[in-house]
Amino acid sequence: MNHYSGLRNALIAFFLLLSALYALPNIFGSDLAVQVSSAGDSAIEQTDLTKITDTLKAKNIQYKSAGLSNRRILVRFDNNESQLSAKDLLKAELGRNYVVALNLAPAIPLWLSDLGGKAMSLGLDLRGGVHFLLEVDMQAVLSMSVDKYYNELRTLLRKDRLYKSIKKEGESIAIYLKTAESKDKVLEIIKSDLTDLVVLETDSQDALLIQVGISDEAKKVAKTSALKQNITTLRNRVNELGVAEPIIQQQGLERIVVQLPGVQDTARAKEILGAVATLEFRLVDEKNDPQTAIQSGRTPIGSKLYYFKDGRPLLLKTRVIATGENITGAASGIDQENNIPMVNITLDNSGGRAMLDTTKKYLHHRMAVVFIENKVESSLVDGKIVKKRSTTKDIINAATIQGTFSSRFQITGIDSAREARNLALLLRAGSLSAPIEIIEERTIGPSLGADNIEKGVLSVIAGFVLVLIFMVVRYRVFGMVANVALTLNLVMIVAVLSLLQATLTLPGIAGIVLTVGMAVDANVLIFERIKEELNTNSNIQKAISSGYDKAILTIADANITTLIAALVLFSFGTGPIKGFAITLSIGIVTSMFTAIIVSRAIVNKIYGGKKLEELSI
Repeated sequence: MNHYSGLRNALIAFFLLLSALYALPNIFGSDLAVQVSSAGDSAIEQTDLTKITDTLKAKNIQYKSAGLSNRRILVRFDNNESQLSAKDLLKAELGRNYVVALNLAPAIPLWLSDLGGKAMSLGLDLRGGVHFLLEVDMQAVLSMSVDKYYNELRTLLRKDRLYKSIKKEGESIAIYLKTAESKDKVLEIIKSDLTDLVVLETDSQDALLIQVGISDEAKKVAKTSALKQNITTLRNRVNELGVAEPIIQQQGLERIVVQLPGVQDTARAKEILGAVATLEFRLVDEKNDPQTAIQSGRTPIGSKLYYFKDGRPLLLKTRVIATGENITGAASGIDQENNIPMVNITLDNSGGRAMLDTTKKYLHHRMAVVFIENKVESSLVDGKIVKKRSTTKDIINAATIQGTFSSRFQITGIDSAREARNLALLLRAGSLSAPIEIIEERTIGPSLGADNIEKGVLSVIAGFVLVLIFMVVRYRVFGMVANVALTLNLVMIVAVLSLLQATLTLPGIAGIVLTVGMAVDANVLIFERIKEELNTNSNIQKAISSGYDKAILTIADANITTLIAALVLFSFGTGPIKGFAITLSIGIVTSMFTAIIVSRAIVNKIYGGKKLEELSI
C-alpha cells in the first residue's frame, strides 16, 4: 500500500527531468543580433556568411559570433551600438536580394540547442512592435468576379449573336435574348464553358430573360483566393521593413493579422503594406546583347534594359503584351508530358487577344514576366516630412513561347516545384489586390514590453509564493509536498510552451497565474479527503490511499469541465483569448499529472510502507 513500482518512479523522474531540460533554455536570456535572410527563393550559403564576416571586420565592427542555420545568418553582438552599425552596413553592402533585420537571438548553449531546446516565443505585447488587423473587402472581390464573368459571357455569346443585351444587376447577370429558340443554346454554352455560373430562378415571366449568378462554391473560392493573395502581397511588403520574425496570418474568413516585432514607426509600416504592385509580359530582345548596351550606355530603339533579382541583365521590348490587371488566375502544377514544374495562367479577354496575336507572330521567341512595385517612403528633410516615391522592376521569369495561345497558357522553364508555387502566388498577388482596410492598430514600445514582462513575472511569483505559504501553514508536510508538485508544474508548463513554440502573451501569463491557484485545488481536495478518512479510519496508510483514490474522480470532473471551456475559448477566440486558452489548457493537463501522480510518488517515498502513529497534515 502507498508504494509505486521502480519502473513507475523511473518514468515519473524521466518526465520531470525532460521537462527541466526543455525549460532550461528560458534562463539564458537573449543576445542582440542582426539576422540576414534571402529576399527571394535562393538559399543562404556559407559564402554569404564569409562575405558578411569579412565586411564587418573591414569596418572594425566587433561581433560576438556569426553562424548559419535554418536558411538564415545570425550575427550576435555585445552592445546595441555595434548591432545598429552592423545592420546599416550590411543593408548597404548586400543589396535588395537580402533582408537585414534586427533580432533578439536566444543565448542557448550549443549542446542544448542540438537537443532541440528553444526558448518560449514571446508575443507582441511582451516584445514590443506594431499590430495591425486588416479586413479584406469581400464585396469588392465578388464584384470583380461578376465583372469577369460578365465579360466572358459577352465574348462567348457575341459569336453567334445570341443576346439582345447583357446587364449586371448586383451580384447577378441578366441576359436578354433575341429569340426564345436561342435560350437552350445559351444555357448549353453556360453549362459547358462557364461552370461556375448557375441559373437563378426569378419571378419574371419573360421567356427572353435568363438570370445567372455565381455559384456558392465559386464565391467561396474567389474569397479564399483573394485572402491568400493579399497575405502573399503583405509578406512581400514586410520584407522591405526588415522585420526579423513577422506574423502574417489569416483570422476568420475576411481578416488578416499583421504583427511586426520591433517596428515602432506605424506610418512607415502603413506605406509599405499599402504599396502597389503589378506585372508586365514583354518580349525579349533576341537580336541585341544586354552587356553591349550596359557598356555603351545606350539601349537599342524599341528595347529597354531590365534585371533579374540576382543582377543578370536582359533587354526587353518596350511594347507591353499584357499586365497584371489582365491576369484572372494562376496555379502551379506539373507538366504531365515532360514531368517539369509549370504555372497555368488565365488572362481576361483583352489580355487573351493580345497574347494570341503575339504568340502567332513570335513563336519560339522568349517572353519575360516583369514584376513592378511602386513604393512610397517618408523621410525628414529640414524638419519637414518628404515623401519619396520609388519603383523597382525585376524580371521573375523568361521562357520560350512553345505554341500559340491566348487566355490560357503555361509558363515552363522553372527550376523547381517550389519556385513554380511561389511564381503562381506572385502572379496572383500582382493580378488581384483586393481592397484592405486597417480596422485595428496598436503600437507597443520595447520599454512597455519589458515592463509587461517584469509585471507578469512578478504576478506569477507573488501568486506562487502566497500559495506556497498557505499550503505549508495549512497542511504542514503535505503542504510542502504540494509545493514541490506546484513548482514542478510550473517547470512543465514552461517546457511545453517552449517545445510547442506557443506564443506567450500577457493573457497567457494570466492563464499561468490562474493555473497556479487551480493546481493546488487538486491537492486541497486530496488532503481534505485524507483528513476525513483519518477521522473514520485509524489505519493511516489506508487513509492516505483512500484519500487519493476517492478524490481522483472529483478532480478529473473539475479539470475536464475547465479544459472543455479552455478548448472552446481556443476554438472560437482570437488573439489574446487564444493565448490565455493555450496556457490554461497546458496548465490543467500538467497540474493533474503533478498534483495526483507526482505528489503521491513523493508521499509514498516519505510515508509508504512505514508504521505511523500520526500524520503531519
